[in-house]
Amino acid sequence: MAATSTEAQYVTFGLGEEYFAVPVAVVREILDHQDAFRIPHGPDYLLGLRDVRGQGVPVIDLRLRLGMSATTKTPHTRILVIDIPIADKVLTLGLVADRVFEVTSFKHQSVESAPDIGVRWPSEYIAGVVRRDEGFVVIIDLAKLFSSSDKVSLMGVGAGQKATEFAAV
Repeated sequence: MAATSTEAQYVTFGLGEEYFAVPVAVVREILDHQDAFRIPHGPDYLLGLRDVRGQGVPVIDLRLRLGMSATTKTPHTRILVIDIPIADKVLTLGLVADRVFEVTSFKHQSVESAPDIGVRWPSEYIAGVVRRDEGFVVIIDLAKLFSSSDKVSLMGVGAGQKATEFAAV
């Protein structure tokens, strides 16, 4: 007899005083912060490329992408390497987080829909909100977070190339 899951696992992380989560299934690994190889003429939130096991991965300052102030590097700053399925491709990105908290489970019935008003970010980026004792956790819809033009430009950065190839530019 197959049981249907009533909960899903998420990686929770912080940006400033805010709590966020992404599905654990899209997180490839969590790395210590290192400065990225800068790419000229990219969007302000694109910090550059980072070598992740021989692959050039675009590194995104998620705070800037969400309209917050730029990340200030601390000993707790981490990069979540994520794989976002988009159409027939996978977009691999490094998301800079102020800190990563834990892998946790949220029951499906505890995930509320995104409120239409009173949030700092456009609600189409929010897959849901979970209430916790310390406040709310915002579940980010990663596929919707990046617009069509963002996806095209980010997929072109580092696609199929080794990070060492960019250093020669």
